[in-house]
Amino acid sequence: MLDGSSVLGAFRECGITDVVWIPDSQLGTWEPALSAAGEPRLIRVCREGEAIALAGGLLLGGRRPIVLIQCTGLFEAGDTLRNIVHDLKLPLFLLIGLRSHLAAQKGKTADTCPEFSEPIVKLWKLPYVILNESSDPAALVAEYRKAQAENRAGAVLLAE
Repeated sequence: MLDGSSVLGAFRECGITDVVWIPDSQLGTWEPALSAAGEPRLIRVCREGEAIALAGGLLLGGRRPIVLIQCTGLFEAGDTLRNIVHDLKLPLFLLIGLRSHLAAQKGKTADTCPEFSEPIVKLWKLPYVILNESSDPAALVAEYRKAQAENRAGAVLLAE
């Protein structure tokens, strides 16, 4: 199950040094575990483009960050993502909350976020998997390690 303590354990198992994020929706429920941990270092930012740019700088400085944002923030941060992942070719890893994704699968939301999220991730040529809160944390670890082994960017999309 992907809750605060299991996600923290997964991050530590991956050697993640910094969690750059804007706590929102499901991701926000992890804040008590992440803020109490001390390691990895929790860095809160104001905008998603800032999160991606900051993580890029951390990567250049030899750190191992992960970016946690919601899908609407991904929409906002596209140019920064393009620059960090495709121009600089940095192995940025993101965990992106897919707001209203589960409700959309049941036809129970008017939120257009689910309609655009996955196509946008594909458009930015960002390899990804979709997990949900009942997923085993080992799936998150496996996807992160695969991206690192291939020295490429990647993402876990968390269905909310």
